[in-house]
Amino acid sequence: MKFNPTAAIIATLATLLTPAAAFAHPRLVAATPAANATVVRTNTIRLTFSERLVPKLSTATLIMTGMPGMTNHRDMKMTGVTSAVAADGKSIVLTAAKPLPAGSYRADWVIVGADTHRITGKHSFSVR
Repeated sequence: MKFNPTAAIIATLATLLTPAAAFAHPRLVAATPAANATVVRTNTIRLTFSERLVPKLSTATLIMTGMPGMTNHRDMKMTGVTSAVAADGKSIVLTAAKPLPAGSYRADWVIVGADTHRITGKHSFSVR
């Protein structure tokens, strides 16, 4: 087989011009409440990612990591909290039945984007 420099140049250009997003995993780009923020009252947490998610494979759980006056508070999964991919397809919304009590929280998330790779992460905030 003979080396074809024109074909090599075309193949190299095609690789270089392929959008980088095609090789990227979804990542957290925004959240409400913001990372490490303290809010007065909330019952909704919204995590927004860089690309559309596969709804059946993407979810989040809410963990209470600390409570005022309890120095040895163990992580506690919050009950009565639902998780769903929002209509925009890029956000997971956690909704509690009632406003969250004062304390520190962590949203643990698992997402799957178009590349079908499972990505996990954590997002922390506090309620006073």
